[in-house]
Amino acid sequence: MNEKWLHWAKRIQALSQSGLAFSKDKYDIERYQELRDISVEIIASYSDMDIKKVKELFATETGYQTPKIDVRGVVFHQNKILLVKEKMDDKWSLPGGFCEVGISPAENCIKEIKEEAGFDVKAVKLLALFDNHHHPHPPQPYHYYKCFIQCSIVKGHASGGLETNDVRFFDEDNLPPLSTRRNTESQIMKMFSFLKDDQQDSLFD
Repeated sequence: MNEKWLHWAKRIQALSQSGLAFSKDKYDIERYQELRDISVEIIASYSDMDIKKVKELFATETGYQTPKIDVRGVVFHQNKILLVKEKMDDKWSLPGGFCEVGISPAENCIKEIKEEAGFDVKAVKLLALFDNHHHPHPPQPYHYYKCFIQCSIVKGHASGGLETNDVRFFDEDNLPPLSTRRNTESQIMKMFSFLKDDQQDSLFD
């Protein structure tokens, strides 16, 4: 959380992207493009990422920049929580991913659980809406809001998908190595608090 250079680079990127979206003056456009290039150079210089990859990942979007929305499905069974093993890093997370255009957060969550864990579910309750900047995730180039939605199993059986290779339910005191880019231990613990008290209000940053 102490990588100030990353915070500065993201702010420069966001301001330059907004300027490119709304500016009409050709000289201002040139200045905003230069600012965007500087943000790319900062990321490439202070990380192990190739500058071409940074441009593809970090500086190709248009329009006013806003946080991306990530949904995570929270499914309990016999006092255990559903986690999937990510092929990308061989660590575990709540099933989920980026929200897709055209479908609601709940529909996104239902879709992700089916694709990553094999279960058909229904959305029950919004448990939390978190800002990744307020939680101990590793440094990432984007600003995320993370939406945790409790779901209940309707039918189906555990099976991995294109991005996952294992599906299991875990006790609160026996969690596996977590994919902290996707969810942290403290967030999982907050989800278990709803299992103990399902009347508590939704959490938010």
